[in-house]
Amino acid sequence: MTSRLNPYLNFDGDARQAMEFYEQVFGGTLALNTYGASGDSDSPHADKVMHGMLETPGGFTLMGADTPPGMTHSPGNTFSVSLSGDDEAELRGYWEKLSDGGSVAVPLEKQMWGDVFGMCTDRFGVTWMVDISEPAS
Repeated sequence: MTSRLNPYLNFDGDARQAMEFYEQVFGGTLALNTYGASGDSDSPHADKVMHGMLETPGGFTLMGADTPPGMTHSPGNTFSVSLSGDDEAELRGYWEKLSDGGSVAVPLEKQMWGDVFGMCTDRFGVTWMVDISEPAS
């Protein structure tokens, strides 16, 4: 799998409705994962979207989620750029360069869903998410 760069949108509790709307606009296949399905089933945000991904017939990929608990949703800070794939060396190289001189919100490390993931804001104020999956066998 080659690395992919795409927008990642943040929502204030209405990610499901927004992603379903974009599915109607662009077509394609929408996958939604909630906080509850990821092991946080007793919390007030269990039905909120932890990660959503729309892949369209035209080759677009749009990702989105509700703002995670503990983080503030504020207009102007409603998107990130996502880098994902299975080329660990390439993606770690991007991470090192993007996080240099910026701030790290989530260290690049193994997460509960099995991928290596990190989130940082570069020195220009752009938020980046890097997700390294296991290579397909």
